[in-house]
Amino acid sequence: MIEDDLRAAFARHEALTPPTGPLRTAIDRTVVRRRRRRLRLRLAGTALAVAAATLTGFTAMVPRQPEAAHPLGESAPPTPSGALNVLLVGVDGNAERQARFADSVLLVHIPADRSRLYLVSLPRYLEVTVPGRGTQHLNAAFSFGAGQPHPDLDRGYRATRDAVADALDVRIDAGGVLTYPAVRKLTDAIGGVQVCLPQRVRSVHTDRVFPPGCQRLDGSASVDLLRQRVDLPDFALDRDRNAERYAAGLLRRLQERDTFTNPVVLNQLLQHLSSGVVADTGDSSLPALGLAAAKAAGAEPVGLLPPGTHGEKPGDVRFRLDPALGPGFLDALRTDRLGEWVTAHPGQVTRLR
Repeated sequence: MIEDDLRAAFARHEALTPPTGPLRTAIDRTVVRRRRRRLRLRLAGTALAVAAATLTGFTAMVPRQPEAAHPLGESAPPTPSGALNVLLVGVDGNAERQARFADSVLLVHIPADRSRLYLVSLPRYLEVTVPGRGTQHLNAAFSFGAGQPHPDLDRGYRATRDAVADALDVRIDAGGVLTYPAVRKLTDAIGGVQVCLPQRVRSVHTDRVFPPGCQRLDGSASVDLLRQRVDLPDFALDRDRNAERYAAGLLRRLQERDTFTNPVVLNQLLQHLSSGVVADTGDSSLPALGLAAAKAAGAEPVGLLPPGTHGEKPGDVRFRLDPALGPGFLDALRTDRLGEWVTAHPGQVTRLR
């Protein structure tokens, strides 16, 4: 009897039951929105890692704790509107293997108008002041900061950052430590990188010959080229220029693959990067810095070296700024007028292709 009464009650109220179709559709939409939000937050947390890869060709950054994502109801920090200086330190080693010196130090200047990226290679033998160590070559600042035999990449980066900021009197907004081993993985993952060389380069490590002109390099060849400085006309300075050429080629390749606009492609690339690894973001955030870099990366980058020369005496490798051009270059860097300075001194620009 009770069962019959229940059936009758359900039958009387069946007409009042809302249709399930719209309700199911609303639930599905909510699930999709939440999944997309999670994806955006995850990608935002690694945006600067990919941006750095596009700028330098190396991918393993300073290990730090990942930034906490902003709650969905809160607004993210505003995108920085002024000029930015990002310091990228390349080392042929990692935290598990001795990394004695910084092989390359690249200062990436992003102007306030986000018109393009300026890749400024800082010579490894530029004289800087290291606290407690006096006057040293720039490449040694990393070693003193990182310590041995198991280098701390974080401390090595901070020591190099402070030395550069003091020597050039510029603000460093963000940066990271980058290792050679990861470049093999990234380069192969994107199908190689085109590098355009003005002259023939022969590897003193493998006897590999890189002919003049544009050529697509795999990961192994890219690392081989980036390590070369012996027998080059300007030695370490030419190695810095080749690093700029590789960076420009990597940037173009990532743009061809729609890395920044296609979440699927971006996610596939990020699988090749170390998990839980981010850059030093300073007072900004990863998404904000990534957005600024992505805007500036739309134009062909400009590579250049500070005007100067190595010592004239045999064995004197110290790099000294040109007394005539050096002050103007530093002033342009500090006041965000590198575009004007490059136009006035085209001979200082590296030929990227």
